[in-house]
Amino acid sequence: MHQMALPKPPPWAPPPELVSRHPALRHLLSCNSMPHLRQIHALAITTGAACDNLAAARILSFSALSPTGSLTYARRFFAATAKADAFMFNILLRAYASLSNPAEAVVFFAEALESSRISRPGHRTLALVLKAASDTGALAVGKMLHGMAVKLALAADVSVQNFLVRMYSSFRLIEPARLVFDGISDFDEASKNIMIGGFLKCGLFDDARQMFDEMPQKGVISWSVMINGFVQSSQFRGALELFREMLRREIDPNESVYVNVFSACAHLGSVEQGRWVENYMRKKGFVVTVRIGTALIDMYLKCGCVEKAFDVFNSMERKNSLTWSAMIGGLAVNGHGEDSLMLFSLMEAAGIQPNEVTFVGVLNACSHSKLIDEGVRHFDSMTKVYGILPNVQHYCCLVDLYGRAGLLEKAEDVIRKMPMEPNIAVWGSLLNSCRIHGNIDLGEKVGRKLMELEPDNSGRYILLSNIFAAKGKWEEVGELRKIMKERGVVKIPGSSFIDVKGDVHEFIAGDSFHPQKAEIYAKLEEMSSKMKLDGYIPRTEQVLIDMEEEEKQTALHHHSEKLALAFGLIGCETGMVLRITKNLRVCDDCHLVMKLISKIYGREIVVRDRSRFHHFRDGSCSCSDYW
Repeated sequence: MHQMALPKPPPWAPPPELVSRHPALRHLLSCNSMPHLRQIHALAITTGAACDNLAAARILSFSALSPTGSLTYARRFFAATAKADAFMFNILLRAYASLSNPAEAVVFFAEALESSRISRPGHRTLALVLKAASDTGALAVGKMLHGMAVKLALAADVSVQNFLVRMYSSFRLIEPARLVFDGISDFDEASKNIMIGGFLKCGLFDDARQMFDEMPQKGVISWSVMINGFVQSSQFRGALELFREMLRREIDPNESVYVNVFSACAHLGSVEQGRWVENYMRKKGFVVTVRIGTALIDMYLKCGCVEKAFDVFNSMERKNSLTWSAMIGGLAVNGHGEDSLMLFSLMEAAGIQPNEVTFVGVLNACSHSKLIDEGVRHFDSMTKVYGILPNVQHYCCLVDLYGRAGLLEKAEDVIRKMPMEPNIAVWGSLLNSCRIHGNIDLGEKVGRKLMELEPDNSGRYILLSNIFAAKGKWEEVGELRKIMKERGVVKIPGSSFIDVKGDVHEFIAGDSFHPQKAEIYAKLEEMSSKMKLDGYIPRTEQVLIDMEEEEKQTALHHHSEKLALAFGLIGCETGMVLRITKNLRVCDDCHLVMKLISKIYGREIVVRDRSRFHHFRDGSCSCSDYW
């Protein structure tokens, strides 16, 4: 959803009469560090300037809002200022709402009301707290603030109304959001952008499009809101179409638009479109900011273009922890575990503080590369070296680390000793390890646990069915199918995307609707014949229905990624990498087929499934058949 700008304090310059009385205040304009600010503060106390609210507000503003400031120092300074006014209060509130933990903004506001530090909050204050309430999921607080706005006769203020619309939309309460919006007497572009963002968040694309189309003047922010809303709602193709429409109307994209477009390309696995957008951006002379560079790296890695991602990474003069984390995590899922860990060492050497996301990438690198001891060492270092408390995602990685290596007892022990309740992902990781290593007893126990916790997720039933089917336990498979039917659980159909000459084509299992279906199925037959000459035997244990062997082979033959592969062989020139994105895990048979086809046809194939990348070259895969 569109991020509204918080009301900012006006630029400050010390009034001439104040400077004449307290010359030290001239230094506030050039202050750029906390040690410098402490010196100015000490001088201000000595000369009495600290008693002037204008000077005090500037000291507070730097310490609370500057990237080199200190929020702790700001809080202490505010508490020690006996005559702090609403302007100073809002500076600190703004810092909590936007730069720190927004929940603290709500607490700070409540404490100030209770202690009578503020008696009658103004529209700026309410706007700040409304923003914090929506960011922390505090609907009750938001409703209370709405009531307060009415009581204080501030409900007609457009900034308060805008934040109320944003607040209700963030909770997907579109009716009260629309009610507030309809009460705005003086619409501006910002108001409509917020309402459009609310419609998109609630999945009301037609309403959003209608309001957008009816706007007489649409600036880049309006286009950004639309594109962002489509991306956040997983409408990636729609986002790219909006971007193309924007360019046709000769509207120059901003940073947010580029970031969202690269995200859409990443999710679709459309590297050709992503490259075109990057080239367009560079030709326009748009500066590659840290945020854009990070989005580019993420896109290339999610399309399996590791070298291109490295090119962008190495060309960036400035990188933040998110940039490093994107590269480390992306290398891990692309099967470059050792490179990922080496980059983490460089990050440490550069003095960049890793965060929770960084360690997810590091632990994944260890898991997919079978580096058990190193993974455990990195997990322990989170707390001991960096003071980062592992969350459930890190424990999930640790379970996966042990489970993939066949150390299922250790994986179970991690779950038993977790300081928090294990979630679906943790149990799912253990179940997948049971599938890899054929542990039926533990797999059944974990699978039934997952079916209780997540009865509507077909993937849990299918994974347990795979474990049973691999051992020929068809009665148990039949029982699971019966349970699924009774509970109304429908299997998610496999779907695969392939980017051919900049156009993204989607296939589902058994697809018969593609305009080139005759060519595709003919190519499948050709592939099958060539693979059988190479010793290919279909892995029919993947088929979860007890049917004749020939029927099982036909079912396997028409998996969505095989259809996408056949189409890629038809449509992509020799030498081009075939890039396929799959919504589910690649099955064992499709994995084998990709390896064989890469050797027989001499093609490089990159498949992104729901958990990692597989780079197939010359009959082998980057995952070393360990996924």
